[in-house]
Amino acid sequence: MENNASHTVTVAGIDIGGARKGCHLVILRGRDVVCIANSSNPGDLYQQCLRHEVLAVGIDSPCRWSLDGAARLAEKELARERVFCFSTPTQERAVASTTGFYDWMLCGERVFQTFAPMYPLLNEKRYAAGPVSFETFPHAITCSLLGREVASAKLKRVQRRKLLEDVGIHTSSLASIDSVDAALCALTAEFLLEGRTRTYGDAHGGYIFVPDAGSW
Repeated sequence: MENNASHTVTVAGIDIGGARKGCHLVILRGRDVVCIANSSNPGDLYQQCLRHEVLAVGIDSPCRWSLDGAARLAEKELARERVFCFSTPTQERAVASTTGFYDWMLCGERVFQTFAPMYPLLNEKRYAAGPVSFETFPHAITCSLLGREVASAKLKRVQRRKLLEDVGIHTSSLASIDSVDAALCALTAEFLLEGRTRTYGDAHGGYIFVPDAGSW
């Protein structure tokens, strides 16, 4: 379904992976995929965004750690809507873990830190102006746009690709689900710039932004 977005805005999305998998970046200018990159070096992704004059970057990773070990408010609010997401631990617990489970969150932390000079974390419920980065994630995006009862992890490769196609983004160049997810994060950045997002959480624990289904 086509939306009313400006076809000149340039936005980016990053799907976060661990050191071995790396992070996947997709940059959209309007409906065109203008950059696809994969790197374990956040600086590489940052330079691509600068080169393409990206305005907003959606990142699939917690933007803040838990301060008390409990789930952040954004995660609790999503859970009340029966949208599953991992509970973010304290930074100390993530660093101390020997299982490697939190490696992707630590990588996400490095991405946010690397992007901060030009793309500071959006710590308000609404976008106002200037380059920003923000937290989002593909499952919540899909649940918001398709409905929680329709969105399915088992069908994510089909459903998420179709969401992009429905707004006019050709997905033939997106070879992996990681790139598809990065493109969904970029699409959410477009919604954010237009003031068409739903916001979960607070400034204390960090906000999670997803497209507003009512504007879909």
